[in-house]
Amino acid sequence: MLGYMGIKYYEIDNYEADDIIGTFAKLCNMDDNYTGTIISSDKDLLQLISPQVDIKLLKQKDYIRYNEETFKEAYGIDPINVIDLKALMGDASDNIPGVKGIGEKTALKLLVQYHTLDGIYEHLDEIKGSVHDKLANDKDSAYMSFEIATIYRDVPMEINLDDIIVKEPDYEKLNALYEELEFYSFLKKKKTIKQDNLTYQIINSPDALNDLGPCAIFLELTDDNYHKADIVGMGIYSDKIQAFVPYEVLKENPLFLMTSPKYTYDAKRLTVALKWHNIFVDNIVFDTAIASYLLEYNLKDDIAYLANQFDVDIPFRETLYPKKGDRDLTAIGKASVMKAKFIYDTKDELTDMLEQKDMTYLFKEIEMPLSVVLGDMEYTGISVNTDTLREMGKEIEAQANELGEEIYALAGMRFNISSPNQLGEVLFEHLGLKHGKRGKTGYSTASDVLEKLVNDHPIISKILDYRMLTKLYSTYIEGLISSVFPDGKVHTIYTQTLTRTGRLSSIEPNLQNIPIRNEYGKLIRKAFVPSEDSYLVSSDYSQIELRLLSHMANVPSLIDAFRHGVDIHAKTASDIYKCPIEEVTKDMRRNAKAVNFGIIYGISSYGLSENIGISPKEAQKFIDDYLVTYPGIKKYMDESIAKAHIEGFVRTLFHRRRTLPELKNKNYMIRSSAERMALNAPIQGTSADIIKKAMVEIYNELKKRHLKTKMVVQVHDELVFDCPQTEFAEVKEIIRTIMEGTYQLAVPLEVDIEYGTDWYQAK
Repeated sequence: MLGYMGIKYYEIDNYEADDIIGTFAKLCNMDDNYTGTIISSDKDLLQLISPQVDIKLLKQKDYIRYNEETFKEAYGIDPINVIDLKALMGDASDNIPGVKGIGEKTALKLLVQYHTLDGIYEHLDEIKGSVHDKLANDKDSAYMSFEIATIYRDVPMEINLDDIIVKEPDYEKLNALYEELEFYSFLKKKKTIKQDNLTYQIINSPDALNDLGPCAIFLELTDDNYHKADIVGMGIYSDKIQAFVPYEVLKENPLFLMTSPKYTYDAKRLTVALKWHNIFVDNIVFDTAIASYLLEYNLKDDIAYLANQFDVDIPFRETLYPKKGDRDLTAIGKASVMKAKFIYDTKDELTDMLEQKDMTYLFKEIEMPLSVVLGDMEYTGISVNTDTLREMGKEIEAQANELGEEIYALAGMRFNISSPNQLGEVLFEHLGLKHGKRGKTGYSTASDVLEKLVNDHPIISKILDYRMLTKLYSTYIEGLISSVFPDGKVHTIYTQTLTRTGRLSSIEPNLQNIPIRNEYGKLIRKAFVPSEDSYLVSSDYSQIELRLLSHMANVPSLIDAFRHGVDIHAKTASDIYKCPIEEVTKDMRRNAKAVNFGIIYGISSYGLSENIGISPKEAQKFIDDYLVTYPGIKKYMDESIAKAHIEGFVRTLFHRRRTLPELKNKNYMIRSSAERMALNAPIQGTSADIIKKAMVEIYNELKKRHLKTKMVVQVHDELVFDCPQTEFAEVKEIIRTIMEGTYQLAVPLEVDIEYGTDWYQAK
């Protein structure tokens, strides 16, 4: 990236960055035509300050600019004596031992008096008490530390300062790299087509909004969370009209534009935001965000990022809605019309691209109607009993506090369990547990590190439980309570155009991430309740990804097992271990289950060994036996990867694409990861497509029958409904019929349906 920016960079074998910086500082000192500024958070570099070189020392949220004069004012010593300072006080982050027991304050006092390390040791007899003893005992360490702390300034570089002058950037290569790395904000600097000559009118009467014909509309909101946002107005663009409609005019005509075909950017955002203000839009026939998402453009909430990729210059949101200062309503109005124009101008091009890539059905029949379904789900929301959450919070807090006391007792000291630094010191220094390499920020105490130590000390399992409880409390007790609207519900946002697999995700709050592997996590679902005299009904596809694998790989024995309702994991264990199914043990079934699900994600022998507690060698044999037992899966995997390498992308059964440029990467790890994606994306993506199709069909059927039941939550393979008790039997039949019949595979799709007076009971 630096190369494309026209900025020189240097990396030289056997020399650290500090040495290269030191050499550049020396070059500045030798050439009066240049001055240098070092920008860093590393205090070691302060020793390089000179008449020709200053430093911008970065702090957490600010910086301090030092030159020779200001440094001496601050420290009382010359910059070069930073080496002596480090030799005395040491620096653990750089493995500089220093003199044991001498801190910065004492070291500076000594250097102000004696100037250098040599000066201190030449006058050692004048220094009394414990400081004398510490210096005398650690003299060798002090001089070794002096050497380590000294930045080398003679790195052999065959360059001069004229070589490092910034050149003109290569914008074409730079922007291609920004798009690949998803550095969206940098793309603002791209040279784009201006729309400064756009003329538009401000609509003052709702009567002007009738019978406009096909038009593009864009809604300006004050907040990214459109459930809470105020409306500023709407930009409209067509061959007949280029206009901005202020909010005051929109609310005078709550049924405006009902007949005109409309093009949008994020139809769900627009319709839900308007609905909160009792304004209704219908007949949205095209959405730029959804089309661009399927075509794998880089998307953000701000349409300006997408426009930039079409070489169209639209003001970015942060310039129109600054965090501080007044908004320019004239600029917002003009930008809104520019956005609508971009939507209008690109509609035909995007439509053609969808047709060329065979995604018209996916766009028109699944994703576009799904935006209506999701909008209805979000606006409807799901009721949350905050009293239940508060009671649960008290219990979780009490349990966490009790665990905390047990941890202190096992550690033999009190400390901040939530501080990685303090925890690392307690575990790896005080208790002496084995650990990885210590970094500049301390020891790693990540969950995967601690999980490997569970059998080494009883404190580890308690720390993991403590973390789980505190996360539950902050994220799902406090977090959910703060997300409840005045109507007693949470109104999540389903991000329809985010994941590369086609799966939906949920934010503000995330309802898809509520833990289900521990009892407290499951219990949080008790707080989600239905309307009065209603049930929450949960319908969950059973093993859909494994069924899809059996279908796509055409594995006769697995297809037959699914068709006859045989326990698929027991069947797999029976086949691999070559024993009758009734002799399969729990451990055999557990191992088979791990490989059944793992194979979909291209699991490695190491990953499987971690999952089921066997050696990588044993795990590899298990995977090999699995693939020998089911040769169709091996054939499918090999052919899928080979085809992906040739075409550069993979598809779902509904033709959703995932392009995989990483397949051409020279790095083996990146290439292998892309091959795993090539196996997983068609399966996970088809699963997402199937449940989306089912959601659209169920929504339409409920509406057609004028039922009051509402779909309220989607969690990957699970749908949750708020269903009046009087409708339950009818709705249950609708759900099962549609979910199991929405797409025909070689194996049956099966749905588990549960119900209850809260989500916990229904699950």
